[in-house]
Amino acid sequence: MDSTFRWSFEGKSTHLASRAAAALAMAFALAVATPRAQAQTYTVIHTFGGADGVSPWAGLTMDAGGNLYGTARGGGTHNDGTVFRLRKSGSGWVLNTLYSFAGGNDGTEPRGRVSLARDGTLYGTTFFGGGPGCYNGNGCGTIFHLIPPPVAPRSALTPWNETVLYRFSGGSDGGYPRGDLTFDPPGNIYGTADYGGDNYGVIYELMPSNGGWTQTVIYTPQGSGGGTDPQGGVIFDRAGSLDGVFEAGGQYGYGTVYQLSPSGSDWTEQTLYAFTGERDGQNPVAGLIIDSSGNLYGATSAGGTYFGGTVFELTPNDGGWTYNWVYGFLAGGVVDKLVMDAAGNLYGTTQVDGAYRFGAVFKLSPLNGGWIYKSLYDFTGRNDGAYPMSNLVFDANGNLYGTTSEGGSPNCLGGCGVVFEITP
Repeated sequence: MDSTFRWSFEGKSTHLASRAAAALAMAFALAVATPRAQAQTYTVIHTFGGADGVSPWAGLTMDAGGNLYGTARGGGTHNDGTVFRLRKSGSGWVLNTLYSFAGGNDGTEPRGRVSLARDGTLYGTTFFGGGPGCYNGNGCGTIFHLIPPPVAPRSALTPWNETVLYRFSGGSDGGYPRGDLTFDPPGNIYGTADYGGDNYGVIYELMPSNGGWTQTVIYTPQGSGGGTDPQGGVIFDRAGSLDGVFEAGGQYGYGTVYQLSPSGSDWTEQTLYAFTGERDGQNPVAGLIIDSSGNLYGATSAGGTYFGGTVFELTPNDGGWTYNWVYGFLAGGVVDKLVMDAAGNLYGTTQVDGAYRFGAVFKLSPLNGGWIYKSLYDFTGRNDGAYPMSNLVFDANGNLYGTTSEGGSPNCLGGCGVVFEITP
């Protein structure tokens, strides 16, 4: 299961066209922001110090009021990670810790974004915890739900209430969930776990059931040419199929882009593209995004002309898919989802690329059948942060927000990480 830039060890005929269209609209809304201008100013809006969190490994989620929500994989009251909210206050930002994981049945080490439901509650995953089992008996991960206190708190410091919806066992149900959660219109949850199953991970569905939740594995990789180690979550396309990436396996052993299509009560897997490990890249770990035309965009964490990973596009073509190379990095490719603006420009972060090799925020603009790369910010590894492993999010004014996994406060070895803003 090990591969380059790997940081950790280790049905439905009811998907009708109307549901597919609604799910696609939700996925597209996450990927596309309306306003966008050239970025000019970089600002650190929060520096983590330990008690509020350490090392955010995922991007942010924004609500309608412009508040930011995120996770830190360490730190907090028990040093097992936090969920936080950042809200604008005057000319600055104020961070509130919504929940500190205790490292037991509630989970530990959240490594993915939280998803904001329509009722203002949050859903997410932890990579470890939930009970015994898996690596060193630390648990195989959880899916959790965070709810604000039922009565308006007197203090903004009042924590939210956590409910564990599911605890992974590391067996046939999977283990080590990571990547964004995806919802269909009825409220079922879909995600990926890169362990368990037949030792190659699983793609799962979580359904509300009699006041609780029931997990169903909708696909288990077999370690053959279909790919292994699902990463980055899944997204719905217009036909109601689920699209995602396998980090390894496939025809050449370097990962694939796959599609799961509903077939009666089951799902049928199809490989849309198998990476060769050459110019096209290898080992995709970042999830996919989709545009209004049904084109898929993603990235690889390694490989390519300069061995630093690639950005790619897959376009539907006469019942098949055509791979289009977009860009190749010098070092440390993209490890979380891209984001697209209304003009079709792509934005993302690289983990160790950039002028100082501490990562960069970049923009890719389509031009005359090709793409033009522009660095919006190169991290120096100091107070500005280092090693971003997150996707980006826009606000209504075209400002970009993201996180770095290190840099900032000296309270942690290498820094505890920061939240940043890039303004036009």
